[in-house]
Amino acid sequence: MENFVYFRELFRYFLWALLGFGLGGVLFSYHLPKLLKGIDVYEASADHNPGTVNAFKHAGVPVGILCLLCDLFKGFLPVFFAMRMVDFSRLWFALILCAPVLGHAAAPLYHHRGGKAIAAAFGALLGLLPVSFLVFLLAALYLFFSLILVIHPHERRTVVTFGLFSVFAVLAAFRTGHWSFTFGAVLLSAVVIAKNYRDSRLEARTKPFSHRRKNDEPQVS
Repeated sequence: MENFVYFRELFRYFLWALLGFGLGGVLFSYHLPKLLKGIDVYEASADHNPGTVNAFKHAGVPVGILCLLCDLFKGFLPVFFAMRMVDFSRLWFALILCAPVLGHAAAPLYHHRGGKAIAAAFGALLGLLPVSFLVFLLAALYLFFSLILVIHPHERRTVVTFGLFSVFAVLAAFRTGHWSFTFGAVLLSAVVIAKNYRDSRLEARTKPFSHRRKNDEPQVS
């Protein structure tokens, strides 16, 4: 009987993770520009990335904002509801936190041509509010490396940001005790870093570190 209860509980975690993975795998930044503007962001963009940055660039600001909101919410919704349906203190919850980000990056329905998963990562971390404020830590790091100590190109900035975010998330867990959130944060960071690492090694047009310049704004994909 105890084994049955354990496996039933475990099944609930995997079910929420599967739902998050499936929702994350819907590439709104590909479908919405094509539906509303007739633009294929795969073909229109230089990096062939179905993310919100390319939606803004090639489909305009209104469509870009809609894509950004959809990518945020597909990370937010499964985590937000799972927080209220399962015990989020269990380490299995880390899979639920990472699942939408992995779904966006892997995109199995799109021949594994997924996006860079940054907006989905922010959305998943937003789902932890108000229990955890890790999303504000990630936002602060992104702003620091976007506006103060600027790292080029954007992919290199992302790798550095999520790398440091993982370290700080582990340190924060010693104070908060939310190890399930920390392991989830490390997992989703690993996914984002893996998706951005190759492009982060490209030769930057400017120095890797520089002061803020006009029109140098944070990017989300």
